[in-house]
Amino acid sequence: MTSLSALTLPDHTQLPESDGTFVKNWQEHPQSLLLTDSISPVIEALHPNGQYCIGQDLGIYWRLTDPPEKGATAPDWFYVPNVPATLNGQTRRSYVLWKEYVAPLIVIEFVSDDGTEERDKTPPSQGEKVGKFWIYEQAIRVPYYAIYEVTKAQVEVYHLVDNTYQLIQPNERGHYPITPMGVELGIWQGFYPNAELPWLRWWDLQGNLLLTGDERTKVERQRADLEREKRERIVDKLRNLSPEQLNALGIDLGMLD
Repeated sequence: MTSLSALTLPDHTQLPESDGTFVKNWQEHPQSLLLTDSISPVIEALHPNGQYCIGQDLGIYWRLTDPPEKGATAPDWFYVPNVPATLNGQTRRSYVLWKEYVAPLIVIEFVSDDGTEERDKTPPSQGEKVGKFWIYEQAIRVPYYAIYEVTKAQVEVYHLVDNTYQLIQPNERGHYPITPMGVELGIWQGFYPNAELPWLRWWDLQGNLLLTGDERTKVERQRADLEREKRERIVDKLRNLSPEQLNALGIDLGMLD
């Protein structure tokens, strides 16, 4: 009789969390942070119970192989709805599909070379290395797959329809709606944090840019400064009125100090 332990598949604590390769370019890390920071309020509103996972250059194990790393792919950014934030009190070292069962809703790859790797449709039967495009489309079946190329200032977004990726056409704003998330994905030219590049960013479905925490703080500070300047102008005008005029307005002179 086969023991239960022999039938138990490895989980995220038993699988390698890295294949030992370097991050391919400096821009990948801040780009991931920008996507996560700006989308967080939207995701938290969608999941007030905290049941979601965002991965940044985190391995997704989609098949069991020897060595295990050959059965994994590591998107630069992905989002999985309706899964626990932690597993048995631990953060995930990787995302293991045979333990989780819920596929990511969207994966995003940042192109470092010419984009061949991100568009590779090679199936398992045609060689040892399986193409990323094939994995996301046919194995994991991710509903939305985005390929971002900073050097071309462009992003391609694919939607899984009838088990096949269909290239989404941009809307009138040049953005790509990700309807289940209530957002759009597109290119924004600007500084983040101190580098001016065509960054990949989120907008809401009305076309309003989703701001990072620092950007929201800056906007609130500017709004507060404008309100303070407005009050100061009003007070200056009131100080030029006579006591009789102030009394007629119901304003005590001491209120202007």
